[in-house]
Amino acid sequence: MSTADFGILSLSLLLGLTIFLFIIRIVLTWYPQVELKRFPFNLIALPTEPFLIPTRKIIPPIGGVDISPIIWVGIFSLLREILVGQQGILKIL
Repeated sequence: MSTADFGILSLSLLLGLTIFLFIIRIVLTWYPQVELKRFPFNLIALPTEPFLIPTRKIIPPIGGVDISPIIWVGIFSLLREILVGQQGILKIL
């Protein structure tokens, strides 16, 4: 395995993990009694919150529903497909 292949695999796994964390974050919004500052939920909240705070300022919750994690799932999915998908930029190079 070359260094480039290892880099592509690492980036793909990182983006996939980030998408997974945002999906778990979406599921956790269904349970408002969950305390995101307590273990193990802080392992999900800490890496995702820096993305969600500025997004909430631009797009506030609609009818009490926070759609910012959904937006980030879409952004990271698009990035992953563009960069390391089957016909991604890094695969073609």
